[in-house]
Amino acid sequence: MRKFLMFLFFTAFIVLIVAVWSFEKNDQVKQITYKTLIGQHHIPEKYLPIYKEAAEEYEVPWELLASVHRVETIFSTMDPLISPVGAVGHFQFMPRTWVGWSYPGGDLGQIEDEIDITDIDLIEEHRGYGVDATGNGKADPFDLYDSAYSAARYLADHGASEGDYERALFAYNQSNEYVSQVMKFFDSYNDHYELVSLPFAYD
Repeated sequence: MRKFLMFLFFTAFIVLIVAVWSFEKNDQVKQITYKTLIGQHHIPEKYLPIYKEAAEEYEVPWELLASVHRVETIFSTMDPLISPVGAVGHFQFMPRTWVGWSYPGGDLGQIEDEIDITDIDLIEEHRGYGVDATGNGKADPFDLYDSAYSAARYLADHGASEGDYERALFAYNQSNEYVSQVMKFFDSYNDHYELVSLPFAYD
């Protein structure tokens, strides 16, 4: 009996190790896990002040920002924060949208890797949407504050500040399915939301 219990313990230990290894090594496993853990009405508590500050600055609902963040990167749990098509950061901007479309690059919005897309002078010159929200002299899509403020600015300029949320979202990502996904969370958060602490949340 004792040998059998030791065997069960050893087997459970091995399964746990494999599960942890799979979680750490497999982005798809991570995303499935995060999608399961984060409920439809959940919002990471530490992000709420950022949403509210950015939303107030650009006169858009903070719930819309939270919804975009949820759909784009599952509250920054996507690792790395770079999409297969080259969108970058917490709110998934294409580099040319961040820097400005007058800057040369690919039709989908790519820019050569060696270009410093955090350069605020470059962004100002090409009228991009990157914002230096922290005042550190850089507009970094991998900084949550900068990314959230930039998303709020973009959404505001494309109709969200006037209440046309679906038009703004379609401009952000030209997919009707995307618009529907974001609006689902937007409606959920307006109905009610629950602040949660997530151990894997971005610092």
